[in-house]
Amino acid sequence: MRNIRIMLADDHRIMREALRSVLEQEPDLDVVAEAQDGIEALRLADENALDLVVMDVGMPGLDGIEVTRRLCQAHPAVKVVGLSTYSNRRIAQQMIEAGACGYVVKSAGGDEVLRAVRAAVRDEVYLSPEIAGTEAGRTRGTEQRYQCKRAGERRLGQREREVLQLLSDGKTTAEIASRLNISAATVEAHQRNIMRKLDVHSAAQLTTYALLNGLAAP
Repeated sequence: MRNIRIMLADDHRIMREALRSVLEQEPDLDVVAEAQDGIEALRLADENALDLVVMDVGMPGLDGIEVTRRLCQAHPAVKVVGLSTYSNRRIAQQMIEAGACGYVVKSAGGDEVLRAVRAAVRDEVYLSPEIAGTEAGRTRGTEQRYQCKRAGERRLGQREREVLQLLSDGKTTAEIASRLNISAATVEAHQRNIMRKLDVHSAAQLTTYALLNGLAAP
């Protein structure tokens, strides 16, 4: 099996060097491209066969949210992990809606980025604990967009709420099973039921819903 091919997109050279040093300690991860702005990131994504991009949200010119949106439309198989100075749920939600499957606060350090990368490779959503533990205001439009799903939320059982909180905190199926002392199959069954009741169709949408409605684990 070939190594995971990664691009680093960040306008700070020192940050890119630090990320590269962390990721390339892993024998199956290769940093094959680096971009210092959004336009360069899109060009390099076209020129390289990438598996994953670590994307700074606050790049000059074309920001990381818009770059993520365009990149995921052009290369839907490429995973994106958002990286930001800000522990802001609204920004995290915008990145996830743009197509990212992870959001890491820079202050969390390289090990946190590595955990997010590993989760993305497993097709899981990863959010820094700082995101799950902060409060974020909601715009009127965003609140209205999710309002229709709140009836479903009221139908969630206590165990389903616990599973949802742990999922939104980036926990894996195995971690949730261990935490709640239930089987992995039971966790997966709860997740299917939650998604059906809330009328969401992916782990990313489920995480977004939890963030917007204050259901993320503290």
